[in-house]
Amino acid sequence: MSEYNKAQNDLRDKPKVWLITGVAGFIGSNLLETLLGLNQTVVGLDNFATGHQHNLDKVRAAVSNEQWSRFTFHESDIRHPQDCAKAVAGVDFVLHQAALGSVPRSINDPFNTNETNSTGFLNMLIAARDAEVRRFVYAASSSTYGDHPGLPKKEDLIGKPLSPYAVTKYVNELYADVFAKTYGIETIGLRYFNVFGPRQDPKGAYAAVIPRWIEELYRNTPCRINGDGETSRDFCYIDNTVQMNILAATCPTAEAANQVYNVAVGSRTTLNELYREIRVRMAMQNKAITGLEPEYCDFRPGDVRHSLADISKAANLLGYAPTHTLQQGLDVTTDWFIDQFKQSDVNDV
Repeated sequence: MSEYNKAQNDLRDKPKVWLITGVAGFIGSNLLETLLGLNQTVVGLDNFATGHQHNLDKVRAAVSNEQWSRFTFHESDIRHPQDCAKAVAGVDFVLHQAALGSVPRSINDPFNTNETNSTGFLNMLIAARDAEVRRFVYAASSSTYGDHPGLPKKEDLIGKPLSPYAVTKYVNELYADVFAKTYGIETIGLRYFNVFGPRQDPKGAYAAVIPRWIEELYRNTPCRINGDGETSRDFCYIDNTVQMNILAATCPTAEAANQVYNVAVGSRTTLNELYREIRVRMAMQNKAITGLEPEYCDFRPGDVRHSLADISKAANLLGYAPTHTLQQGLDVTTDWFIDQFKQSDVNDV
């Protein structure tokens, strides 16, 4: 039995109380669905800056009424200390996902990125410390590796940040380390590498590449690639990310706490390869896009050229074992989005 299966069984036997910040977002709502499915009690916090009510509605449709009754939602803001204190009261574990993501957004709006990602993070840490939570798990970022050229990325070797977003995420790690040493709170940072899956937002200027390309190909619209397409990433399906959050929160080994971990699959894919993977799946629905080529644009400032994670630390200390490769995740993701677009098209008629 895997460590993740053991953790799930233990939670079913002895349910806990969880706080998910950013609960209406892509990752937060997937965490919510999994935890409610394990009969946990969950408190959620979101201000809908980037999250959506329809994500919560989809979770409600996916779980039983009894499970949904274990969820309490606060429409509030991590930038307000009193909101953080109210949400964290009586909680065992915090899964802190709330943030303003996107490197380009941070370049365009460094002030609000810092206020949410740095000040909001500090507010949550203080609230968790004061409430004496058992463990504070937070969304860190692979952007922390910055200009360090080494591949694969190992947790103890980082470079200089290349964007305001990366600065805020590194500040989170520094604050977490200081709070662990100064106040004794247990923290774990999860450096996400290009997470994707159902409920990821395909809309807007800062939409992630996978859902955006899926929708564009569904609409028979050319996709845009920044640069020459040979930029590479370690794309991680959402189920792997959910697994890591639960393992990080519940792992009883003292050595596992107060660490940062890569969250990825340990495999590198170029944007050109990713485009072809998505196109072949979408062409099963619409053969007209079989030969549709992308449009190439300028490189974006602040982007890292190549990214690949070493996941051995997470495997050794937490028992992390990814359940989905990129290809397996894309199979599920493209089917999910196609179904959503078809439903939307019917409703618009």
